[in-house]
Amino acid sequence: MLNFLRKLIPLDSPIRLTYHYIRWVIAYMISWNPAKNMIVIGVTGTKGKTTTSNLIARGLIASGKRVALFSTVNMIIGDIEEENTLKMTTPSPFEVWNFISRARDAKCEYLVMETSSHALYYHRVHGLRYDVAVLTNISQDHLDLHKTMDNYVDTKLLLFKNLYKYGIRKDVRKVGVVNVDDAYASRFLSKEIVVDAMHTFGFSQNASIRAENVKAGDLWVTFDIRMPSNKFHIKSKMQGEFNVMNILAATAVLVSQKVDVETIVGTMSTIGGIPGRLEEIANRRWAKIFVDYAHTEESLKSVLETLKKIEGVKRVITLFGATGDRDKTKRPKMGRIVDILSDIVILTDDDTYTEDSLSIIRDVSGGIKRHEWENFWIIPEREDAIRTALLILQKGDVLLCAGKWAETVQVLQSGSRPWSDRKVIERILADIESQVIR
Repeated sequence: MLNFLRKLIPLDSPIRLTYHYIRWVIAYMISWNPAKNMIVIGVTGTKGKTTTSNLIARGLIASGKRVALFSTVNMIIGDIEEENTLKMTTPSPFEVWNFISRARDAKCEYLVMETSSHALYYHRVHGLRYDVAVLTNISQDHLDLHKTMDNYVDTKLLLFKNLYKYGIRKDVRKVGVVNVDDAYASRFLSKEIVVDAMHTFGFSQNASIRAENVKAGDLWVTFDIRMPSNKFHIKSKMQGEFNVMNILAATAVLVSQKVDVETIVGTMSTIGGIPGRLEEIANRRWAKIFVDYAHTEESLKSVLETLKKIEGVKRVITLFGATGDRDKTKRPKMGRIVDILSDIVILTDDDTYTEDSLSIIRDVSGGIKRHEWENFWIIPEREDAIRTALLILQKGDVLLCAGKWAETVQVLQSGSRPWSDRKVIERILADIESQVIR
């Protein structure tokens, strides 16, 4: 019945918004603002939220702070880390405030919250007093809810506009951190955003924290971070220009919280990556296999351009799909960018939810110009698609399995099933290596 009503009532209906607001009121009254004595850091944006949030949390922990982190992939409360199995960046207000209550009981000083546009729009974090707001970037996503890019940006802006709205605390500064290279940066740097300090980051000369002398290798990326009063060198295992940007964003936050340079450099050099974010899977095929969350045109473009720069790469094989019951307009755009940047394309199911699998596939394939069988296969069953990709994988190839990253379930029309791209890949690789293909 509940699923029927969800399909019947539009995403932006006043009825739905009122329902979510009432849920927030009840959840907030039950918990009674357990974050009031914490410094709260919110990270929003289309891409990079999870990585940036984790880098911030790790840097704060390395500096001796007691930290709580809630991200799409994982949750940390003090010394305990666990996987986020909720399949939501920011879940219901009951889950959010319960998590924060646990963080308070664990005497956490900092709360780092990956904050989605859905969370801001549906009051899931309403009343949470953010002290630091971070914008990683903005590209098309969630237009099934927001309808236009302007509405999407306006929703993201709420995180910054609410910095002072929900109150201040003595000796805690309100800080904004914005990607100055983003096309929408000016909206977040306008006079209507009131902060005690605004940090910008990027590759541009006008960024207050910028990357210089970027050099990418097979295993490392190195670059200098230049700030008005300092310059230091970073050597990171996290590849790609997009990860350079994530490191810059995290550095800006850590600097604002007076974390010393040595701790920042040490943190960025020791973290090998975030689960499901361009995560490499070891194999004996003399090839490279990655899983990644990329699920928009821009994120697929960033990841594929990074993979194509790997020294000695012969072919790029991309396995991907699009999520059901979500923005349909981005599907052909995803297909188009994968078609342009991949040598071999395998189109499969992501989470279909209540939508028909073949309907989603038709939408995505509308952006793919090559014909099926011209290094392009449509294989709806994801395990069969992965098996096909691994069977055709040759020495020097790069395989990207995009979309499902570190998720532990796949939601289909028929219901949910346990799922892990990594585990499926590892199992099929073991079968291939033992010459037993099941």
